[in-house]
Formats: sequence, structure tokens, C-alpha cells
Amino acid sequence: MKAWLPLALGLLAVVVGCVWTLQGLGYLTGSVMTDVTAWAIAGPIVGVLGLILIAIGLRARRKQ
Repeated sequence: MKAWLPLALGLLAVVVGCVWTLQGLGYLTGSVMTDVTAWAIAGPIVGVLGLILIAIGLRARRKQ
């Protein structure tokens, strides 16, 4: 697998996880996700998975 793919997907997952967390906690308003605890829980999980993907991508780049 190309090294850039997990890096790009990981970065996207980290950003999405941050947005979901902020919406779930009520800091970003104007959405049906605002103040919903499920998004405050799902956001950090997605963010951590994104960090794992970034680590995999960086490790693959070092091996090349």
C-alpha cells in the first residue's frame, strides 16, 4: 500500500474526530449532532484511529 494513503486518511479521521467531538460537546452549534453524547464519544475514537493510521503511514514511508 502506498504510504500517502494511510497518512491522508489518518489526517482526515483526526479532523473529523475533532469536529465530531466539538459538536457532541456543544461547542460547535447549528447541527443535529450538537449536544448529542454519542458524537462526543465517537469523535475521540475516530481521532485515535486516525492517529494510528498516521503512524502506519509514517512507518511505511521510513521503510521505502
